[in-house]
Amino acid sequence: MDYVKLGRTGLEVSRICLGCMSYGVPERGNHRWVLNEEEARPFIKKALDLGINFFDTANVYSDGTSEEIVGRALADFAKRDEIVVATKVNGRMHPGPNGAGLSRKAILSEIDNSLRRLNMDYVDLYQIHRFDASVPIEETMEALHDVVKAGKARYIGASSMYAWQFLKMLNAADKHGWTRFVSMQNYVNLLYREEEREMLPLCKEEGIGVIPWSPLARGRLTRDWDVETARSETDEFGKTLYASTADADKAVVDRVAAVANSRGISRAQVALAWVLQKEPVTAPIVGATKMHHLDDAVAALSVSLTADEIASLEAPYVPHPVLGFR
Repeated sequence: MDYVKLGRTGLEVSRICLGCMSYGVPERGNHRWVLNEEEARPFIKKALDLGINFFDTANVYSDGTSEEIVGRALADFAKRDEIVVATKVNGRMHPGPNGAGLSRKAILSEIDNSLRRLNMDYVDLYQIHRFDASVPIEETMEALHDVVKAGKARYIGASSMYAWQFLKMLNAADKHGWTRFVSMQNYVNLLYREEEREMLPLCKEEGIGVIPWSPLARGRLTRDWDVETARSETDEFGKTLYASTADADKAVVDRVAAVANSRGISRAQVALAWVLQKEPVTAPIVGATKMHHLDDAVAALSVSLTADEIASLEAPYVPHPVLGFR
């Protein structure tokens, strides 16, 4: 396993992050395809055995049960000081007023709720799950700063938003001397490259670590275009990501297959190797519901794509509508 600094921080993370949205109580939340606790624990154990020290979850995943499962497993399998745990805030956690968003009330309540579910004293990275236009930026940034100063989070990060929104938040932190975001968790893969236009250059300039979600495009880059899975058949959000560019996306998937076949490796390794070579990507967030998903993720670290292979993979791409912000 390779380890790198997250952005300009001193925090060392594995080059692969295990995304834990795949683990939770299937009857809770929006994803019926998730693995329950008994099924999930071997994946967390294997990730640790492979050298992965970086785990990402969110309060909203399976109505909080992802955090509970991840917290119990990590307590059993790892030493707290040797792992990096990230979670997120913004999604709706209860009905009615103040049940979601990035107000001071919501942030200060939800960090405590997340720590209780994780059974931890602190998280290493506390991320805003999306931008909240209904709350003043200064209110959000000061609340996050207070979370860090209270010792409940070591660093803060953000997730998908417009580059101009992210820059305004960074500027607010700088202006007031508050804690700055150190990471951006955004949507980057061979089927969606719009972040290369503004967000990735901004992150490189500002020293922000990039930890892309869905680097395999919800598995679409790992199989033939027409093959469906239990997740893809029920993933309504996923369907909205690719509906308008199917012909071009299929051509990209075919190129991934061609490179994989020529090398004798899996498509997942090719698609992940492409993400890993993009600057300033720190660690793609990989979901795993089959053991070979973890093996492929780690194997991708040893795949060095040639310039010709990269050009071939990128050639069919067409501009996409801006996606992934909700």
